[in-house]
Amino acid sequence: MKNFWILGIVLLLAACKAGSGLPQVVAVDYSKYQENLGERLPDFPDYKQALLEVTPSLPSSSQSVDSVLAQRMSKNYEKAKSEPYYSGFTVLVYSGVNRNDAFRTKETLSSLFPDLNPEIQYQQPRYLVKVGSYGFKIEAQPAYYQLKTQFPAARIIQDRFLRKEYTQPSPANAQGQN
Repeated sequence: MKNFWILGIVLLLAACKAGSGLPQVVAVDYSKYQENLGERLPDFPDYKQALLEVTPSLPSSSQSVDSVLAQRMSKNYEKAKSEPYYSGFTVLVYSGVNRNDAFRTKETLSSLFPDLNPEIQYQQPRYLVKVGSYGFKIEAQPAYYQLKTQFPAARIIQDRFLRKEYTQPSPANAQGQN
């Protein structure tokens, strides 16, 4: 056992003596390092020139801007006029499956608010009582706040409306169409 202890101490001292040396650090001089990546990098065009090619030239005076704007507005108006429906907002007062409740709500609306023109729509399986057709939500706000006093469940919803100026194609013009 004594020999075993002596052998252990000798091995421990030998390990400490062998591991006491620090590793040598060699300094590398990078001051003369050069690397050319020019042939590997992508070639981009001059962005200022490309921006000038993409950007359309704007008219110089406000009169020409006004004329361009008027042309575009009339073009958009003609395009919109040719479509039968437009999106907007309406005030929904009643939505339910009971037909009698829908007609009762419409009568109550007509008696309380004679200036508003309520209408009933049937979308299977429910009846809707709506008031007004507004292009923007802010236009529906006065009617909504007026109705909210008597009908707390009223809300503004998005809807699609048939244009008044839209003319249906006549049967003579619709020959050969399905």
